[in-house]
Amino acid sequence: METGRRIARPRRLVTLFAATALAAPAYAQADVEELNNTVERLLKRVEQLEASNKRLEATLEKSRAARSGDQVTPAQATKVPATKEQVNELNERVEDVEGEVATLKKPSKLEEALDGITVGASLAMVGQGAVRGEVAQDSKSQLNYRADVEADIPLDTIGKLAGVGESRLFFHLRAGQGEGLQFVSPTLTATPNSTAFFLQNSDDSATIVGQAWYQLDYPLAQTSGARPSVQGTFGKIDLFGFFDQNEIAGSETEAFLNNVFVHNPLLDSGGAIGGDSYGFQPGVIAAYTNDINSVNRWKASVGVFAAGGGASFDSTFSKPFIIGQWEYNGRILRDRTGNYRVYVWTNSNFVPYNDEAATSTVRESGFGFSIDQQVARNLTLFARYGHSFTGEVRFDNAITVGGQLGGYAWGRQDDRIGLAYGWLNTSSGFRAVAPTLDADGDGLPDGYSPSGAETDIELYYAWQINRNLQLSPNLQWIIQPGGDPTAPNIWAVGLRAVAGF
Repeated sequence: METGRRIARPRRLVTLFAATALAAPAYAQADVEELNNTVERLLKRVEQLEASNKRLEATLEKSRAARSGDQVTPAQATKVPATKEQVNELNERVEDVEGEVATLKKPSKLEEALDGITVGASLAMVGQGAVRGEVAQDSKSQLNYRADVEADIPLDTIGKLAGVGESRLFFHLRAGQGEGLQFVSPTLTATPNSTAFFLQNSDDSATIVGQAWYQLDYPLAQTSGARPSVQGTFGKIDLFGFFDQNEIAGSETEAFLNNVFVHNPLLDSGGAIGGDSYGFQPGVIAAYTNDINSVNRWKASVGVFAAGGGASFDSTFSKPFIIGQWEYNGRILRDRTGNYRVYVWTNSNFVPYNDEAATSTVRESGFGFSIDQQVARNLTLFARYGHSFTGEVRFDNAITVGGQLGGYAWGRQDDRIGLAYGWLNTSSGFRAVAPTLDADGDGLPDGYSPSGAETDIELYYAWQINRNLQLSPNLQWIIQPGGDPTAPNIWAVGLRAVAGF
C-alpha cells in the first residue's frame, strides 16, 4: 500500500508569497498613489513657506536698515534667519509627513493574517514500463500523476496569550489518477511505484484531505544548557511523518519509487499500520524532545492510531495501532550528520497475510530501526530493519540498505544517484498456508508455494533541471517476487518528473 507521505522535501515549505501577491496589487497601488499625493502636497507647502520666509526676512532686513540708515542688498536679505514660529511650523509638517509614510509602510491586514504561513506544492508524474514480468493490465506501460499541497499555519498568538507554548495547524490535500504497473506475480513489496494514487475501482481522479492535525509545543525549563520541550499532536495523520523517518529513503517523489525503500516494509507493504486505503489514519502523538545543544538532540515519541475500520472513521480506538520511537539526531561520525531511530509497534486489529483469505485474533507486534548517516561530503548511507515476533504476516524479517551520492564529482552538485537493496524473508506460517490461499479473490486456491526471500534492487538518477523541476530515470529488479521460486524475475524501467516549490 502506497502511503506517499511527503512532498518534495523536502518536507520544503516557503512563505506564502503567492497568496499575498494575488491580493496585494490593489493595496499596493492605492498606497503608492496616496504617498505620491502626500509628497506633492508637502513640496508645494515647502515652496510656499520658503517664499514667505524670504519675504519676511527681506522685510525685517529693510526695517533694521531703515533704523540704521544702511542699504540692504537682496543677497543680504536672504541671509536673515527664519523666525522661531516658521521653524516650528516646518518641523510640524515634517513630522506629519513622516507619520503618514510610517502608516503607509505598515503591513495590510491581509499581510498580517498571512504572516508565518508556509505552503508547499508538488506535481509528480511517472511513466513506467515492464521490461520483464507479466502485468495485470493489458498494457505493459502505465502513466500516473499525483499532486500534493501542504499548508502549515502557526497559531503562536493563541499559544502566547494562553501561556502554553507554540501551536500550529497542518493541512495536506492530495489528488491523483492512475494505479501504476500491477504485476501478475504477487510481490511482497505491493507496488514498484509508490506515487500511484487513485480511487479504488474507478478511473476517475481522486482528491482527498490526506492530513489535518493540530500540534502544541511547550518548552520546559532549561537545565545545564539543554532545551527540553514536550509536544502533542492529534488529528488525521500520516504517521510516517513522525515515525520511521529517513533522510534519503523516505520520499517517493525525490528518491526511491518502490515502497519497500520508502518505509519499513513490515509497517507499510506488510500492512502493520492498519491505515485507510490511502495510508492515513486518525491518531494522537506525544513526544519529549531534548536539544542537547544547537546541533545534537534526542527525542522520544509514542503514537496511538485508529486501525482497520477505525482508520476510515468507522469505529473508535478500541483496537489501535501503537508505536513508540526513540531517535537521536546530530553530528556523530567524524562530525558528520546522522539520524538514528529505533521503534517498536503493536496492532491488535491487524489483518493477516495482508487481507488475504485467513482470519486471526493474534496481535501483530514487531520492532525495527531506521538509520541514515553522512559518511563523506557527497555520500550518505541508509539502513532499515524490521522484525515481526507475533502475528500472521507474509514476511517476518526485512532488511533494506543503500546510499545516495551527490553530483559534486561530475560538476552537478544538485543532482544525485541512489542505489538500494532489499531482502524480505517469507514467514514459516505463510509458507505453510500459502498454497491454500486465494490471494486474487477468484474463489480458487492460487497454488502458490513460497520459500526463501524476495529480493528488491532499485537504481535511480535525479537530474535537477532547475530549482523547481526534476527528472529522474529509474530501474528496478525484483528477484523471486513474493518468495515464489517459480515466478519469473521482474524488471521495470520508469521516468519520474516532479515540479514543485
